[in-house]
Amino acid sequence: MGLFFISRTRILLPIAVLLSLLCTACATNSAEIIFVHCLVNHSEPPHPISAAIFTPNNSSFSSVLQAYIRNLRFNTSTTPKPFLIVTPFHVSHVQAAIVCAKKHNLLMKIRSGGHDYEGVSYVASQPFFLLDMFNLRSIEVDMDSETAWVQAGATLGEVYYRIAEKSKTHGFPAGVCPTVGVGGHISGGGYGNLMRKYGNSVDNVIDAQIVDAQGRLLNRRTMGEDLFWALRGGGGGSFGVILAYKIKLVRVPEKVTVFQVERTLEQNATDIVYNWQHVAPSINNDLFIRLLLDVVNGTQIATKTMRATFETLFLGDSKSLVSLLNERFPQLGLKQSDCIETSWLQSVLFWDNIDIATPVEILLERQPQSSVKYLKRKSDYVKKPISKEGWEGIWKKMIELEKAVMYIHPYGGRMAEIPSTETAFPHRAGNLWKIQYKADWSEAGEEVAEYYINSVRELHKYMTPFVSQNPRQAFMCYKDLDLGTSHHGFFGYFEGSVYGVQYFDGNFKRLVQIKTTVDPGNFFRTEQSIPVLSHAELVRMITEKSLVSILFGLFALNWIRTLK
Repeated sequence: MGLFFISRTRILLPIAVLLSLLCTACATNSAEIIFVHCLVNHSEPPHPISAAIFTPNNSSFSSVLQAYIRNLRFNTSTTPKPFLIVTPFHVSHVQAAIVCAKKHNLLMKIRSGGHDYEGVSYVASQPFFLLDMFNLRSIEVDMDSETAWVQAGATLGEVYYRIAEKSKTHGFPAGVCPTVGVGGHISGGGYGNLMRKYGNSVDNVIDAQIVDAQGRLLNRRTMGEDLFWALRGGGGGSFGVILAYKIKLVRVPEKVTVFQVERTLEQNATDIVYNWQHVAPSINNDLFIRLLLDVVNGTQIATKTMRATFETLFLGDSKSLVSLLNERFPQLGLKQSDCIETSWLQSVLFWDNIDIATPVEILLERQPQSSVKYLKRKSDYVKKPISKEGWEGIWKKMIELEKAVMYIHPYGGRMAEIPSTETAFPHRAGNLWKIQYKADWSEAGEEVAEYYINSVRELHKYMTPFVSQNPRQAFMCYKDLDLGTSHHGFFGYFEGSVYGVQYFDGNFKRLVQIKTTVDPGNFFRTEQSIPVLSHAELVRMITEKSLVSILFGLFALNWIRTLK
């Protein structure tokens, strides 16, 4: 009896402290207090949730919120903040959050690593709470099956490090930024410098664990193949809370080769870039050559020029690489001295601009090595080579804008072999490369932000004749609210289709069907989530909208039925 009393006291004491913090705010927070009561009541005694709940009255609230904000545009005094943060330590905490949020009609945002370019995972225009997954980050590597279970809150750097602990000849095809969270990265498709050899991250996922809108813990067998398909590239925040992915490890050599070579216009960059576009998507699948284009100071005072930077990962030795490029891409003029032979794990440091001699334990650090900045990103896909005249026009526009940068990732290889319908990620054969338009800045202020954001938008607009059309495709992991947003009201499907077709092309309709089946009440939603059309939503809309809107909704519902 005494031990039971002590145990109960240990559980109830932090709960009492938590509720007292809530009660000290004001009576208007009664809804939040009721929500916390619900969370506590749905918490399993062996796994109390109280330590995972943070309110604005908690001294750690701001530090928890800001710890995983990777874009300063969404870390200002006017940025909407959650009324509560839940940082689950156990699956039951996730289940409680979903059950209680549904019961009390609350909006939930889900964050794993915070690299959402538009802050969608931790910002909303209406009251919301944040489910922050950073405590759920276990990584279990099984070399017998060459697989690993990776929880959503783990970072890519942690994944790479834990794999290398077990094997120097295994890796995983995912991003080059070590602090990116697994949950958001893989759910949007996931890509990196191994994609021409092994495809995207989602092409190497063989199982998943998810908590659905009913609070059920599901895996691939119990969720079914449709939902499993959607979770591989259909984007986060639409179908449930991803707890973990089971990934298939891939083989890498003990030594790989990397290099970074820069060429300006004065060093014949136009001809080199023109030839790169014909080589990079079709060369040996072991070779990935990323192209960075930015504006730098010219050799003459007060002049600007273009710089093309070629960054490479080759799954082989430097001698073989130099021989291959001298044959296929002699315009680059690669020399043996440009190359560095290293382990695959250390190549991750190289690609993140970290000194390659740095101890690899730096990959376990969850905060970026460089300072967090203000960001804007957009994306495109290119299906036809650009002429030299076209490139010269692009140089002129970029020098005019000065601050906009392009990162260009070649496709081909394994990416062209996988059918566009194999997973929800659609961008496969026919794409030569993907463009990321970017601007980073450190100065605060709306005018400064407008200048940088507009420079990216202007470059994106200028590139229209050179990129995919009907639809103009975009990459979900490069979240871009310029493409449109959904208010999840009467016109939710039509709003969602604007950005949805650009992100998912022909896979969008199937994603809508799956969403409608697994989450008909549209509990899981963000500004760019997969929309739903259901009887429940239609009934709700009928009580809110005019006759014209109702008729329009009936037409939309009939149309979506034809898709089934």
